[in-house]
Amino acid sequence: MKNYDILTIGELNVDLILNKLDTFPIPGQEILANEMALTLGSSSAIFASNASLLGNRVAFSGKTGKDIFGDFILESLENKAVDTSHILQDSRFSTGATVILNIGEDRAALTYQGAMTEFTLSDIPAGLLEQSRHLHFSSFFLQPGIRADVPELFKRASKMGLTTSFDPQWDPKNQWDMDLSAILPYINIFFPNESEALKLTRAGFLEEAFEILMQFDCISVVKQGNKGATVCHKGNIRFQESFLNKNVVDTIGAGDSFAAGFIHEFLKNSPLEVCQNTGNIMGAISTTAQGGTTAFENLEQVSNLAFSRFGFRYEY
Repeated sequence: MKNYDILTIGELNVDLILNKLDTFPIPGQEILANEMALTLGSSSAIFASNASLLGNRVAFSGKTGKDIFGDFILESLENKAVDTSHILQDSRFSTGATVILNIGEDRAALTYQGAMTEFTLSDIPAGLLEQSRHLHFSSFFLQPGIRADVPELFKRASKMGLTTSFDPQWDPKNQWDMDLSAILPYINIFFPNESEALKLTRAGFLEEAFEILMQFDCISVVKQGNKGATVCHKGNIRFQESFLNKNVVDTIGAGDSFAAGFIHEFLKNSPLEVCQNTGNIMGAISTTAQGGTTAFENLEQVSNLAFSRFGFRYEY
């Protein structure tokens, strides 16, 4: 019996969200936001929080500063029953933060990486992998301290019998320097969004990206926002429409919520279409509140919201 269903390894930051803007800022000018919220940020933490709420035993390994933002992150994760005992707080560094400007379903973000840049493979406690059933890693390009060792991390996990998932996230430098052939052989589920899939494969269109991704044995799940998601695996391509929210608050963390729902079903050995459907409903629910986690209070509330807003019966 493993101690954890999911071990999440990755970046940690807070999100300062500014909503209801009329336009994005112009250099030298000032604009106003009509709403502000401070929430748990980072792809990894949003995934971990929502995967835990669905009933998985989740542990997190990462690094924050020893400051008010770091404490806020730990408290937010602990409130969703995520084991934070493997998160390091280092007083030499500040905790990362992202300022997000939202206009409808479009957004701009500015991130200070802080302590996440100092997180390394050696910071992951010995024996933590073997205590876990599944490894999820996110935000490859934001973590220079561990980036070169990501293939080794997944290789170790695979050899220990863990299933694995990888969400690359955006490259702020727009260089996309990632060797897919060094990572994807050790991945069970690959979670790029449509833009990331095109950038990482150097493909000109999505069908070409699918052809490249299907050279690997992993399940590639391409997130496509309010259109839905496409799964490609072993020569099969399956698109499934999203549950469309007509009153989006913001889209922060919708892709991470999708991944949490997908992995939750994957660990139950559910068919891929069920994984995909649960991912879609989790992504849709995420857009009903600010940030990536505030829409998810408890399982009963999630189930009720899935039915009342989207006509989907989620049985937990």
